[in-house]
Amino acid sequence: MIMSLVAEVTGQGLAFLSSLFVFFVGLFVLVSVLLFIKDMTQTKDTIRRNYPVIGRFRYLFSTLGEFFRQYFFSMDREEMPFNRAEREWVYKSSSGADNTLAFGSTKNINPPGTPLFVNCPFPTLDEHATSAPPKCIGPFCREPYEASSLINVSGMSYGALSKPAVRALSKGAKLAGCWMNTGEGGLSCYHLEGGCDIVFQIGTAKYGVRTTDGKLDDNKLRQVAAHPQVKMFEIKMSQGAKPGKGGILPGAKVTLEIARIRGIEAGKDSISPNRHPEIDSYQELLDFVQHVRKVTGKPTGFKAVIGTYSWLKHMCEEIHRRGISCAPDFIAIDSCDGGTGAAPMPLMDDVGLPIKETLLTVIDILTQYGLRERIRVIASGKLITPSEVAWALCSGADFITSARGFMFALGCIQALKCNKNTCPTGITTHDRRLQRGLNPVEKAIRIKNFVDKIHYGTGLIAHSCGVSHPRALRRFHCRIVQPNGKSQPLDKLYPEVEVIPAYSKLNSICHTKNKS
Repeated sequence: MIMSLVAEVTGQGLAFLSSLFVFFVGLFVLVSVLLFIKDMTQTKDTIRRNYPVIGRFRYLFSTLGEFFRQYFFSMDREEMPFNRAEREWVYKSSSGADNTLAFGSTKNINPPGTPLFVNCPFPTLDEHATSAPPKCIGPFCREPYEASSLINVSGMSYGALSKPAVRALSKGAKLAGCWMNTGEGGLSCYHLEGGCDIVFQIGTAKYGVRTTDGKLDDNKLRQVAAHPQVKMFEIKMSQGAKPGKGGILPGAKVTLEIARIRGIEAGKDSISPNRHPEIDSYQELLDFVQHVRKVTGKPTGFKAVIGTYSWLKHMCEEIHRRGISCAPDFIAIDSCDGGTGAAPMPLMDDVGLPIKETLLTVIDILTQYGLRERIRVIASGKLITPSEVAWALCSGADFITSARGFMFALGCIQALKCNKNTCPTGITTHDRRLQRGLNPVEKAIRIKNFVDKIHYGTGLIAHSCGVSHPRALRRFHCRIVQPNGKSQPLDKLYPEVEVIPAYSKLNSICHTKNKS
């Protein structure tokens, strides 16, 4: 009886499974027929019309290809914009895991332009090592800013980033002792929440400090400056991935809260002007810098991608005509290596010069005109490892800022979905389901670990070169691989320039003022 009952149940189960199989086969056939009809009758897509149904797999494989390449086919040093080796270094450093390597380096040191650091036979002993000294920014301001961290959080606005991402960066920057740039999207309570130092960025649309018609509102500017955490103001002239194009925030990411903070309409694309309408020359740039500094009382500088640079010489001459106090307190140099959440491909790929050329050029121009001690230089653009930070310091940078390095520290997997509101790690999306996995408290610790490891790794290079701290690195500590395979000292490729005699006294005044 039991056997017959089992046989009956088994028979019913097999019948059900058979029916289910027939149902799914029928459903598959029906869907295929409908797709066949749809593909044959549409006229927009040639592949689908000529190869109905089957042609759809091309787009499926094309979409999946970027994931397969990342995980299965690309070598550690092949991917762009950041390869797996770079990302893994940030991941391990920020998580506190062991980031030492075994057997040997996988880095190809033969490509022209590769920097190599010159170790000395008698490296600095650990007991003789010192921390990099802080540097004063804005010595002529009512409220100068003294900053010490080598690397800081570059401009990423609330809107481009999610709420938990901004909160994590704010808390992490406080733990790490570095500053956080708001990006052009205005100042939110989430930026202030962690208690870190803030650099407020004034973009071309003046978000957060604008009138209804998009002009600068001095009253709102004073309100922002009244926050003790806001230490500096950065006027964004241009951005690495889109020089000559303003910020782009898709309407799907313009929530009611973000619209209120920015002073715009919710749900509509937020497109910034491609430049500040009131800045049409280096004279007007200096006027704008002086105005913001006068209203806020805090250090004010500008961020720019360098293409042509003769205007910088004219600006330096104009500073001498006006007086030393009118100079911008800092210049943040972005480059064609820079990133963004959304940008047109022609600008992202083909406009602007790389940081490895422009940083040295700007440093030399400021030195020639006796303004090197007056104007601090901040380097930005794909500098996320100790070797890249060390190169920037050798070249003369005072500070380094990074956006994508800190995104990797938050857990970014380079899914390239920043502009689609579908970021799988919750960093650049406002989908609460996707944000759920990003814990600001835990990620803040990762931010601190990342900054600490940058300082530690850069210190290792400095000590190997025989100096006591990273800020003591100079051009002769670095060599650059040439096309013939040999390396040349950086100070031979870019010799240290002399101050024009007429301006040498001014440089001395700047140095004394910064110390005081």
